[in-house]
Amino acid sequence: MMFDAVAESMPVERRRALQTERLRAQVLRLKGANDFYRRQLSAVDVDLTIDDLASIPTISKPDLWDQYPLKAVAVPRSHLRRIHATSGTSGRPTIVAYTENDLDIFRQVNARVLAGAGAGPGTMVHNGYGYGLFTGGLGLHGGAEALGANVIPISGGQTARQVQLIMDLEPEILVCTPSYAATIADALAARGIAPEDNPLRAGIFGAEPWSESMRTQLSARLGLTALDIYGLCEVVGPGVAFETAESDHRMYVNEDHFYVECLDPETGHEVADGEVGELVFTTLTKEALPVLRYRTGDLASLHRQPDGTGRTLVRMSRILGRRDDMLVIRGVNVYPSEIEAVLLGDEGIGTSYAIVIDRRGEMPSVTVLAEPVVDDLGSEAATGLGTTLARAFKERLGVSCAVRVVGVGQIPRIEIGKAVRVHAWTTEHNPFPALLS
Repeated sequence: MMFDAVAESMPVERRRALQTERLRAQVLRLKGANDFYRRQLSAVDVDLTIDDLASIPTISKPDLWDQYPLKAVAVPRSHLRRIHATSGTSGRPTIVAYTENDLDIFRQVNARVLAGAGAGPGTMVHNGYGYGLFTGGLGLHGGAEALGANVIPISGGQTARQVQLIMDLEPEILVCTPSYAATIADALAARGIAPEDNPLRAGIFGAEPWSESMRTQLSARLGLTALDIYGLCEVVGPGVAFETAESDHRMYVNEDHFYVECLDPETGHEVADGEVGELVFTTLTKEALPVLRYRTGDLASLHRQPDGTGRTLVRMSRILGRRDDMLVIRGVNVYPSEIEAVLLGDEGIGTSYAIVIDRRGEMPSVTVLAEPVVDDLGSEAATGLGTTLARAFKERLGVSCAVRVVGVGQIPRIEIGKAVRVHAWTTEHNPFPALLS
């Protein structure tokens, strides 16, 4: 189902003309907006086309930090209607602002997300994303209302109550982080509710990197179609790109509003379709705090070939990792999502795990803590499963990891916010004192 068939199925050449028109208008407006944009656009021709986008210098998160809190706002403050922010680093979050038109676009793109998952007017949506400064909860909430759906704004936490409302109100769509979806699956199972006995039919899970193995587990344990969504606060929030059941595990980018490039992280040159690179976004219609050629740090690939569904939007792969999240384990480069894929690819392992980087010695090493599907595994079977997994890591990733299969429920569950999968073990701090010694 399409929420906006005109935009989502627009002929590619017509969309490129629209992108050029919107880019020119944005550059012309921003050249005189403030010092931040003047510096970036001083040498840029206002008559550029979308093919000339590379003439604009890229920016990254530190450039936005330098504008804290609202130095880069490109409209009068009286035009602002909402503020959101990232969780922040060293106490300095990235602040983003929205005009009424920005909020309308935010609602529209998230309505496309929900329609792509099969929602329509009257569909009940259980919203377990966090509300507040985090963009997830209000982003999907606005999309549901624009679609005419019925939204349950429960946010994160209170898992027992979430399960009760799912069973009592019978929502068809669940939206939350994949780690919290796993927590809800645990709670449903603890109550003896089989996947086929809950009302959920589709789940939209984002805000964290997650693997195809996690998708398989969530789909099976919740009895739904698990779909990916991509977004980031600096661009708009959720709704930048979305998956449907027919999109072959790739996400459609809402490129009438967010133009995407895929660049080699080292050279800054564009990579070929299908090759992995860093995603770089330009907001074509955002008013309050636009970004032009913003380097996200997220690694993925782009695919422009039509997929036969009627949508003509460029598609992106799921996020394979972040440029700054790569782990170097005894000379081998590996992303946490690759570890997850191997781990959850074993049918004996559940969705709760932790990656611990042991930094107490001269050379860092890795220990993976994993919970089994069943609680009464026994010590001998747990040791055997750990050995099998350690062998799989070595064979598939070339990485040596110690694996400890612990009891069900021993790894803390995430109820609010994003999951933290990678932990440091130092002489000053043991992240899991009951499990590591």
